[in-house]
Amino acid sequence: MIKIYLKETEIATFLQDKHDYLIEYQNLEIQNSIALSLPNTKRFYTYEHRFPPFFETFLPEGYLYEIFKNLLTKEYGYIDDYLIFSRLSPNIQSRITFKSDFSKLDFDFLNIENIIENDSADTFKKLLETFLNKNAISGVQPKTVALLKEKETLHIKEYIIKTWGEEYPCLAENEYFCLKACKMAGIEIPNITLTKNKKFLIVENFIFQNGKTMGFEEILSLQDKNRNQKYNGSYEQVAKSIYQFTTHKKESLSAYYKIVVMNYLLKNGDAHLKNFGLLFNDDFSRIWLSPAYDVVNTTSYIFRDKPALTMEGKKVWFGKEELIAFGMKHCLLTKKEAERFYGKCENALKQTIINIESYIANNQHFETIGRRMIESFNISLENKTIKELPHELTRTW
Repeated sequence: MIKIYLKETEIATFLQDKHDYLIEYQNLEIQNSIALSLPNTKRFYTYEHRFPPFFETFLPEGYLYEIFKNLLTKEYGYIDDYLIFSRLSPNIQSRITFKSDFSKLDFDFLNIENIIENDSADTFKKLLETFLNKNAISGVQPKTVALLKEKETLHIKEYIIKTWGEEYPCLAENEYFCLKACKMAGIEIPNITLTKNKKFLIVENFIFQNGKTMGFEEILSLQDKNRNQKYNGSYEQVAKSIYQFTTHKKESLSAYYKIVVMNYLLKNGDAHLKNFGLLFNDDFSRIWLSPAYDVVNTTSYIFRDKPALTMEGKKVWFGKEELIAFGMKHCLLTKKEAERFYGKCENALKQTIINIESYIANNQHFETIGRRMIESFNISLENKTIKELPHELTRTW
């Protein structure tokens, strides 16, 4: 059994019964809710043959999952989601905390400057070994949570260290430029740092704000879907979820619109239901769209990639006219507002092209991926709807 706490108060328990799962609240008080999708309005939540979507948010995928699979199978002779969650949950830092049969561990911290200067494979291995039992994060690319101390402020903060494998070269730089483009468009992003040798992207965990820990929930969980359904949905449905749950609807939907536009312009084919989320404070009096995260140009690696979710029932790269119509119909925007936001996103993309051109001049290793990004961005600036990038374009790469 896993016990769930809000501050020092036990509010619920979570247990496994063969292939089913049960969440039981101790007493019905709405302010003691686990998450937006699990309001404390009924005593039991049962999940037959599937892991609760909100708790699944904390389960590792891809690279990290394989590490836990090898570790736990060797130790226990089997592996399942509940065992992994039980192992990780005592070390999860979030609005709520957990106690399980596994112990809470004390973790050392490292100096962020050392990581920035020494971004080698050995450093990543050390980070992973040090913080393995804090890795309650999803996503398939190689990454790890780390506690790092800043030299100037001496503050210890939680970061996500992202690297990449051979199949996705220069992914850290790719994401860095895409997130910086979002920031230029007026979109909030986490604090990010690209390391000296461009091997890591260091991303500050945005749930920690002004000394407080915010609640966070992915749109996937809010729609009661599991991770195998993250590509099953539409950008219209995401807008509906944001409208349903947020307290500052216009503000959140305006931010969401700009993120959607940037994902189309940047040709990010991986903006799925796990890559949008909401933040909320302890008493749910304020609920708003989280900063943009996990934004990359995927067509640099998958030339014929398409959007992760549908819009107007299609997975095509929509142009300016359709995206402005989307903002008016689904994001509470006037035509003038949608056009202004779109124009700001366009300008951000143009400046990003200039920035990448300048960067390539001093970083020849990035030329192949950088040129692919620039060429796909130039296609976006034509403001036309296309099914996929032109086949003949791949010949110039």
